[in-house]
Amino acid sequence: MFESLQNGLTQAFRTLTGQARLSESNMREGLQLVERALLEADVNFRVVREFMGRVTQKALGEEVLRSLRPTQLVIKIVYDELVNLMGPVDTSLHLHGDLTKFMLCGLQGSGKTTTCAKLARLIKGTGRNVWMIAADLQRPAAIQQLQVLGQQIGVPVVADLEAKDPVALCQRGVQQARAAGANVVIIDTAGRLHIDEELMQQLRLIDQRVQPHQVYLVVDGMTGQDAVNSAKAFNDALELNGVIMTKLDGDQRGGAVLSVKAVTGVPIKFLGTGEHIQDLEPFVPEGMAQRILGQGDLAEIARRASQAISEEERRRTEEALARGQYTLEQFRDMLLQVRKLGPISKLLSYLPGMGAMREMMREIDADRDISRIRGIVDSMTPAERRNPRMIDPSRRRRIAAGAGVETSEVSDLIKQFEGVRDMMERMADMSPRQRLQAVGELQRQAAANPQGMLTREKKGTGKRLTNEQKARLRKKREKEIRRAKKQQKQK
Repeated sequence: MFESLQNGLTQAFRTLTGQARLSESNMREGLQLVERALLEADVNFRVVREFMGRVTQKALGEEVLRSLRPTQLVIKIVYDELVNLMGPVDTSLHLHGDLTKFMLCGLQGSGKTTTCAKLARLIKGTGRNVWMIAADLQRPAAIQQLQVLGQQIGVPVVADLEAKDPVALCQRGVQQARAAGANVVIIDTAGRLHIDEELMQQLRLIDQRVQPHQVYLVVDGMTGQDAVNSAKAFNDALELNGVIMTKLDGDQRGGAVLSVKAVTGVPIKFLGTGEHIQDLEPFVPEGMAQRILGQGDLAEIARRASQAISEEERRRTEEALARGQYTLEQFRDMLLQVRKLGPISKLLSYLPGMGAMREMMREIDADRDISRIRGIVDSMTPAERRNPRMIDPSRRRRIAAGAGVETSEVSDLIKQFEGVRDMMERMADMSPRQRLQAVGELQRQAAANPQGMLTREKKGTGKRLTNEQKARLRKKREKEIRRAKKQQKQK
């Protein structure tokens, strides 16, 4: 998501950083690169012009040009304006005490039916009794699809393959849901390949007769500015409460995300970031702006972790970290917990400064590797998991045969585990601030190591230094001497 935009903005900020001194002239050159990155990401032209007008006015102020770190201030200005452009967003679902009715609409192929089930699963997770109504009578496959998804997530679906009147079906479905004690009902309406008056009239009738509390438009983020145009047309007809943008996992531009709110006034409420039923996340402008600027979104990782990992699992992991005593079983369980949060390549997009790692991960099937690690660990005896140093060549051959892997993979796993264990032992006595610094250092090491292989901390061997090592130490000493002389002069 936003890869081309991230690359363009990074290049623009790198250009500003490379200037010996920032002036109004080279600042304008850098801002022109920012504008070009936005236009190439398919952001609406009028939105870009207004956005850059506000950014330029602030960036060319005396406070920025004369500051010690002007580029950082420019990044902060761009971040603030991105947040203002996409927000504010009311993330509440406004669930009522009686029966809250949602209506989802959109064009065919936008992922509306799948999104209906994703939203139902999300709301069901809050403890509500959710029902769905399959009111897309134009496509029998949509009705069957919603029924299958409803079975997967345990949500009842009101459906009738013989029905002809979607309005009557919606009214009957709402009555059934209310009689069954439902708290929430979600209506999946029909779509078209394009906007036409027949579609709009049908949606208006459902809106008038059923009177949903929230009307959400589902749009395909890969359609670019067509998604913005669709949102404007549907909003004129129905007065939307929000937009759910789908298929952002495959869109490298993402300009529609930056344009929808500014053009239509309708906020984006949720993002569909994958094909799995759990791939629906609340839209948070602050987190999205951080992702666009390559700063990650740790709040989203925390939200995913709270949903996917139980309190008991979290407590056991924290106790293991606190003790600094780590076994292969705990290492395996930690990897499995990480996989619960989603594909590894997607998780990297939420971590700050991990753009290089994402490029490397394109050639690596991390989820498959986690499954292989699990197979290797499960092929060990309990004693071997607690103390992998006891695993000799004959044991490695037995473990490899049991897991269906090469012996070298068993050796590689043990080396990787020993690196993690050493890191855990070092972090056990650290303060929270020091642990954050250690994690940052780990990210930098990972970015520099395409294999992602952790190694054990090297100890002193007493060997003679190489010429390169001697030169680095000499430069370090000379730097310290110059710093000491400077401090003496200041005294």
